[in-house]
Amino acid sequence: MMEPLREVRDGYIIPILLGTPPQVIQVYMDTGSDLTWVPCGNLSFECMDCDDYRNSKILSTIFSPTRSPSSVRDLCGSSFCIDIHNSDNFLDPCTMAGCSLTTLLKSTCPRPCPSFAYTYGAGGVVTGTLTRDTLRVHESYSPNITKEIPNFCFGCVGSSHREPIGIAGFGRGLLSLPSQLGFLQNGFSHCFLPFKFANNPNMSSLLIVGDLAISSQDEKHLQFTPMLKSLMYPNFYYVGLEAIKVGDSSVTEIPLSLREFDSNGNGGMLIDSGTTYTHLPEPFYSQLLSLLKSVISYPRAKEMESRTGFDLCHNVPYTNSSTNTADSQLLPTISFHFLNNVSIVLSEGSHFYAMAPPHNSTVVKCLLFQSMEDGDYGPAGVLGSFQQQNVKVVYDLGKERIGFQQMDCASAAASA
Repeated sequence: MMEPLREVRDGYIIPILLGTPPQVIQVYMDTGSDLTWVPCGNLSFECMDCDDYRNSKILSTIFSPTRSPSSVRDLCGSSFCIDIHNSDNFLDPCTMAGCSLTTLLKSTCPRPCPSFAYTYGAGGVVTGTLTRDTLRVHESYSPNITKEIPNFCFGCVGSSHREPIGIAGFGRGLLSLPSQLGFLQNGFSHCFLPFKFANNPNMSSLLIVGDLAISSQDEKHLQFTPMLKSLMYPNFYYVGLEAIKVGDSSVTEIPLSLREFDSNGNGGMLIDSGTTYTHLPEPFYSQLLSLLKSVISYPRAKEMESRTGFDLCHNVPYTNSSTNTADSQLLPTISFHFLNNVSIVLSEGSHFYAMAPPHNSTVVKCLLFQSMEDGDYGPAGVLGSFQQQNVKVVYDLGKERIGFQQMDCASAAASA
């Protein structure tokens, strides 16, 4: 399967073809969740606390089950229904729906699966019903040919809180897209275009799912770090962070929690395409800020900091020259170092990013990292999609490892 990923303001979206005839719905690609869901309804989709997204054209893509004769509600007897309700006692919702204990234990209850509520780490919630319909995906070998996946199970969501666009879950759980397509023994890869291509209709990032996601040719160029397994969140992808370097200087005292789990399964660094910016725990995050402040001499842009909520903004000299005095040379490099001697240098624009057009020969650039809230519970840190720009990331699920290769993703997409 090969699909285009288009960049929008705060993530990467993938078009999915659902129903008969196919309806094209734009959804975020999210490696930090399992459920694939789409805004769904014959009249409207209600999104609460979504004022920031009102002008987005993507909001207009709503799936209509009544226009698809192949659309059916999932049943109480299905493994997907059990999975979506596994935070409850799964017997309760279906018992309330009228299933007998005998049919539940035999997974034969014919009643519709009750409505669910699915929550996200940043406070988003979606409510809807599990639905099955035909999913069409593009074949990797010939992108013009689509393959039909009957009875694909997804959330038909009528209302949400702070989640204005549907989501394709790429975790390892039963409901995830790779799981339902049968690709959990293979994996997938993506190469996120730089943010400057956001909303460019002529450019899309590469997403490959299945056996072509990793080739023997790739093996020579990829650096692999072990995929860590959390007892608390076994369906998600974790890596171990050993160091962050600013130029040649290491930030001191990397907490152990960023490379291992405690006895309750808390810790590790979640790699998550559904989170925009990288989050780091305190006091480590503040130490990184201190090191950056000590090596950057340009004046702080504190007004921009208070307006945007970012912690470190500077007025940096601007030149559009391509010589060594270009502004890309004026700020220190930041590199991440993972277990197994794997390192990636963040590409220009994926650490300090220009927040406004140049003015009076300077441009305001802000560090697009954030402090990890509630770092004692769940992941200790998150590697967000913004810091994965111009990096090919390979999720090799069969060998339980994640590969990184720095790459010009725009050139890679153009030559695909």
